[in-house]
Order: sequence, then structure tokens, then C-alpha cells
Amino acid sequence: MTLMFSRAHVKHLTTPITWPFAGANRGPPALVESSRPGRDTGRVPAPRVPCVGAIIKDEAGRLLLIQRGHEPEAGRWSLPGGRIEPGESDEQAVVRETLEETGLRVTCGALVGSVERPGRRGAVVDIRDYAVTVTGGTLTAGDDAADARWVSPADLAALPLTSGLAETLTAWGVLS
Repeated sequence: MTLMFSRAHVKHLTTPITWPFAGANRGPPALVESSRPGRDTGRVPAPRVPCVGAIIKDEAGRLLLIQRGHEPEAGRWSLPGGRIEPGESDEQAVVRETLEETGLRVTCGALVGSVERPGRRGAVVDIRDYAVTVTGGTLTAGDDAADARWVSPADLAALPLTSGLAETLTAWGVLS
């Protein structure tokens, strides 16, 4: 019996198998390379986790921070935000996450900046932070937040912040 394959089939057959199928107990590698010597099928990028954050300042210039209630970095202070749900826009995720974590209703403004952080099992957490304006509600920690408060730029140094937060906000001009 002779088997015939189209070019599409051949390409599929030479593509390396990646997580979760190969080595599922180890998690996904950052990049997967072909295990076939002499056959460069390219590199497969690490899985990306799209997230958003809310940069909210009050009239006094204080920044709204939440204390993370869960890992990663439980107990550290960060911007309100989180994962984007399937089918949700960045703006919708900012509004939802801010309400869930702080009790505040907001409108989402312009993108201030984006960062990439290492995630679990080799994933890359892609965080896009937006300028946000409060339109209502009462500040109260909720959902994944252990606490929520307004913090002056001078008081940030006294808080245990999430990795790279102060440096990133400074580089974006948020803390000036």
C-alpha cells in the first residue's frame, strides 16, 4: 500500500509536538525546537497570557494599589487588574477587574504602556496598563485583593511592590 501526502500534511508531520502533549508534567518550554537534526522547523513561541492593569490617580496625585491576595506575589502591592477573559476587549477587562478588586466603577482611557513578565510553566504574561478614571463606587478590597488603598508616590518605597512595578511606572512617567 502506498500513502500519499499533500504538502500541508508533510508540513504538519514535520512540526514538533509541543506542550501539553510532549512532557506535560514539565510544563511548556519557553521555545520548542525540532528534535530532528538537520531539520529546522523553526521555533514555537511560549504561550502568552494577556492581562490588563489600571493606572488610577486621585485628585491628590495618589495612585490606587491593591494588595495581592493570591499567588503569584501574594501580599505584594500592585495595580488593579488581571487576565482578559475570552471574547473580552482590553477596555472591558480593565472595567471588570477594577470593579471586582476595588469596588470602583471606571472608564478606561489610553494605553500607558505594556510589559512582559515570566509566568507559570514558561508562559509569558503580557500586561497592558491603561489610564483609568473613577466614575463611581466605594473603595473596598474585593475578589483577589486582600487590601486596596490610595498611595502617594513618596509612600511607595515603604510598600512591598510586585516585581518591576516601581521601575516601570517611573519609566512611564506615572510617578512624577
